[in-house]
Amino acid sequence: MSQDRSAATFLPAATTLSALRKTAASCRGCDLYKRATGTVFGEGPETAEIVFVGEQPGDQEDLSGRPFVGPAGHILDRALKETKLRRDQVYVTNAVKHFKWLPLGKRRKHKKPSMGEVNACRPWLDAEVRTIQPKVVVCLGSTAAQAMFDRPVGIERERGTFQETPRGVTAFVTTHPSAILRFPDPEQREREYARFLKDLTLVHEWVLRQHASEPRTKRSAPRSEPE
Repeated sequence: MSQDRSAATFLPAATTLSALRKTAASCRGCDLYKRATGTVFGEGPETAEIVFVGEQPGDQEDLSGRPFVGPAGHILDRALKETKLRRDQVYVTNAVKHFKWLPLGKRRKHKKPSMGEVNACRPWLDAEVRTIQPKVVVCLGSTAAQAMFDRPVGIERERGTFQETPRGVTAFVTTHPSAILRFPDPEQREREYARFLKDLTLVHEWVLRQHASEPRTKRSAPRSEPE
C-alpha cells in the first residue's frame, strides 16, 4: 500500500456521524476495502460520554455491517450490562473500518492490520472522536491504543490508566474482549473477564466523578441499567 494514501481525502465537509458514516462507505484510503464485504463504521449516539475503540471488524461484523456483534461483542455487551451501562448510550467503533482476513478452509481468519493501514484509516477515528467529544475513549487492545496515542502501547504495562492523547483526548487502556476468549481454560477466561469488568467499572466511576464536578448546565451523566 502506498504510504501517502489516506482516508483523509474522503472525509466529508459536514462532520456529523451520519455524514461520516455515509462517506466512509465508499472509502478507498487503503486496499482493505477490496476483500471486505463493506465498511463497518462506528455505532452509537453523537452525545455518547464513552467511546470504545477496538482493532477492526471481525467476520460477523463484516457480514452484518455493524461493530461488535460477534463473540467479542457479546463479551463487551455482558460487561456493559454488569457495569450498569447501556450499549445504546455508548459509541463503539474500530481503529480500522474494514475486515482484514486470510482464508482458512471455509473460514475467514482475522489478520492483524499493519500500522500503515491503521494510519490510513485514522482520519475516520479522529473525526468520530471530534464529532462526539466524549469524556473518555476506551482503547480495547494494543492496536486501538496505538491509534489513539501515536506510539506503541504495552497493554499490561499501561492497562487501567487514564492518559491524555496527543490530540488532547482522555483515553483509558484495557484489553480487547477477544483476548479473553483466547484462553482455553474456562476458569482463566472468567478471571480475565473479571479484570475486564473491573476496568469498565473504573471507566464508569470516572465518568460519574467528572459529572459530579461539572456545572448543572453540562450534559447529564450516562444512565445506568436498571437493577
